[in-house]
Amino acid sequence: MAKACASIVKVTDVYESLQVSLRLCDGLSDLNTNDRILIKPNIVSWDFDLPFPPYGVVTTSAVIGALVRILAENGFRDLTIGEGSLPKLKPQGAAVYEALGYKKLQERYGVKLVDFNQEEFVPTDYGNGFVLDIAKQALEADKIINVPVLKTHNQAKVSLGIKNLKGCLNKKSKQFCHGVGDEELSLTFPRIIEKLPVALTIIDGLYTLEKGPGPTGKAFRKDLLIASRDPFACDLVGAAILGYPAKEVEHLTNYAKGHGYSLELADYEVKGERVEDHQEFIDYDFEWSEDDTGPAGFNKRGITGLAIRKYDSSLCTGCSVQFNPLLILLSSAFKGEPFPNVEVVSGKQQLASPGFDNSVLFGKCACHSNKTNPNIKKSISLWGCPPDLAKLVEVFAKEGIECDYNEYVRFRNYLFDRYKKNDSFNLADWSVN
Repeated sequence: MAKACASIVKVTDVYESLQVSLRLCDGLSDLNTNDRILIKPNIVSWDFDLPFPPYGVVTTSAVIGALVRILAENGFRDLTIGEGSLPKLKPQGAAVYEALGYKKLQERYGVKLVDFNQEEFVPTDYGNGFVLDIAKQALEADKIINVPVLKTHNQAKVSLGIKNLKGCLNKKSKQFCHGVGDEELSLTFPRIIEKLPVALTIIDGLYTLEKGPGPTGKAFRKDLLIASRDPFACDLVGAAILGYPAKEVEHLTNYAKGHGYSLELADYEVKGERVEDHQEFIDYDFEWSEDDTGPAGFNKRGITGLAIRKYDSSLCTGCSVQFNPLLILLSSAFKGEPFPNVEVVSGKQQLASPGFDNSVLFGKCACHSNKTNPNIKKSISLWGCPPDLAKLVEVFAKEGIECDYNEYVRFRNYLFDRYKKNDSFNLADWSVN
């Protein structure tokens, strides 16, 4: 039996390098020119209000543009780009697509642009009561080309092709994938692909990201493309380049077990560049205090009277995006005096502990899970899915915890500004020439 093949190409010119990548893995061979092809990038979030560094976070428009051009030159005409970003993303997908230059692809090649969140989702039965609501356009495509980013993920270790398909779900199903027990993240999202016609995966490694998946992580220039007609082979190679053997990534081991794949890199054919020549460990998670009272940096600042329990896999994407602002805002409230004996819990499974005068319940799930918790003396409930930052500041102020939203604005500027002096980071990669 032939080994599944993946290609690794060092990028010089994106268009030329992508052609080489596809030729090495025979990437277009499963596609017919009459196919309805859906291209699925990774646009987990975007921001028009505050600075947003997309490096290693969002699929580059340079890669998407080169892919569309190559497909058009090979006679493919029925092309759609579709994504379901965070449901509360404002403005909606159309404005983001325009900012990314996709409207030019629409004008030049007739590419259809679809925001899944504005369209229909279809309940899809995976068996044994496992049902996910999948974007109709994804289900109706003849073939899907999946274009994730080469990045780590603070809940899943790596976020590559299989993980990128979570963007095909509606909000309710995305939340379902962040469950507990049999509905735990590493068991749920790897199954999404089972009902989707993924014919090609191209990992955009122009940049890579540690402590992802959002811009709070640190990006590095990598200039790699990884491609395969086999989605697991592509993810296995991508994970290896990030420094993670597949056997150390829970969702990959679960996928391999369910679909009869080997976890050994030697059992796959890798063409082009060698994995070991580009392999570099990229940390996936943030440092937390040993007693689980908050980020390591809080201890260094001498913050006391506050215990922020570390997020787990049951914290949904929406609340995950707001979790870092929560930390920044709480940090801004520290003026040298201890907090008033406060504990912060989040997600679906964290329960407030005894011994605290104030229990902050971050997000709808934590509020529901702790509704009858006898350990709570006083509840500070931050409802919302996810909680609104302005409301968060207002609620904390009523409890004497004075947060400064301007500190969060300054932090966002810092995240953006740290790349300005590095010539290898180029915002033009998110535009179409």
